[in-house]
Amino acid sequence: MTTKKTTTDSVLRQFRKYVIGNYTRLSLVIVRGKGSHVWDSLGRKYLDLFPGWAVSGIGHCHPRVVRAVREQAGKLIHVANNYYSLPQGELAERLSRHSFGGKCFFCNSGAEANEGAIKLARLATNPGRGGIVTMFNSFHGRTLATITATAQPKYQKGFEPLPGGFRYVPFNDINALERAVDDRTSAVMLEPIQGEGGIHVAGASYLKAVRKLCDRRKVLLIFDEVQTGMGRTGEYFAYQLYDVLPDIMTLAKALGGGTAIGAMVAKPEIAAKLVPGTHASTFGGNALATAAACAVFDAIEKEKLLGNTRKMSAYAFRKLGELRKRHKVIREVRGRGLMIGIELAKSGAGVVDRCRGKGVLINCTHETVLRLMPPMTVTKKEIDLGISVLDEALTEEFGS
Repeated sequence: MTTKKTTTDSVLRQFRKYVIGNYTRLSLVIVRGKGSHVWDSLGRKYLDLFPGWAVSGIGHCHPRVVRAVREQAGKLIHVANNYYSLPQGELAERLSRHSFGGKCFFCNSGAEANEGAIKLARLATNPGRGGIVTMFNSFHGRTLATITATAQPKYQKGFEPLPGGFRYVPFNDINALERAVDDRTSAVMLEPIQGEGGIHVAGASYLKAVRKLCDRRKVLLIFDEVQTGMGRTGEYFAYQLYDVLPDIMTLAKALGGGTAIGAMVAKPEIAAKLVPGTHASTFGGNALATAAACAVFDAIEKEKLLGNTRKMSAYAFRKLGELRKRHKVIREVRGRGLMIGIELAKSGAGVVDRCRGKGVLINCTHETVLRLMPPMTVTKKEIDLGISVLDEALTEEFGS
């Protein structure tokens, strides 16, 4: 007799035997998702406050995305990029209109989008200027170029020799950046809010100073909005919080509503440097993923999810402020919108485990920073449940 337990065990055995073990996986087999919740193969329900590593920004299996994927799959899934397709053109127009009027290149992930941005920056400013300045504690992807851009040695270890031309400076330190930018620099690349680095928010005066520095030195400014983009901060893109325009912006994660897609948006005069033969992506901008991404725009606009993000953000930060008063182990609560970091004075791994045991999924980065990135559709009731469970977990792990 087949039981849920034997099904789970067989999946775990299958993965151990046939799937490369490059991920630290929990012993959960997730079989279904809807909104802020997922269910495992044993039938247990979880409140997911870190859905898909921020991919499911409008919730798991949003009805508009599901409908768009089903309809598009019946018409056209993929066509080569030497032809035109309807959903790719529509998505490019919507990204351009909602951002800074740029032109779009589509790929399959944030790492690919950042690779494209690095290549475009070098094309647009060469000859002789290929240097890229990035920030300590940044995260830009897992390809060779993007782990080099990621100024965290733990991601680079074992992959030497790394590509040349990258320099690192502290985040939010304009003086260090001034010293690093020279005549060989083609671009400065940064996240307006560092995600994997621990939810560190760029200061408004800092980003304005970075923009002025780039203009003065004729250096391009690249914003990596892979985590912050598509409404995560309460605006479509985090740069809109600062009134600072990038020259190039990269996106992925929440853009596709769960489908694999990345995008690079560049000012038209810069985008013009990417001519046929300079860059490509076989699956980039395929009909299925771009139709899904258009449905994400529909959901955000028609369901007023930017407004809900701002409202739920204010509520969550207020409740977390109260939680901090009850737990001395909480050093700081920071972030913007529904991109929230809770820095602890001790390791947060045990708290994550305790929350999962109580049916709530969260994340911990940099050992001590708990991350909450709930979907834009999250409700007060769901936030209350999540914080209540977090309260219990903190008490059990560290005492009151």
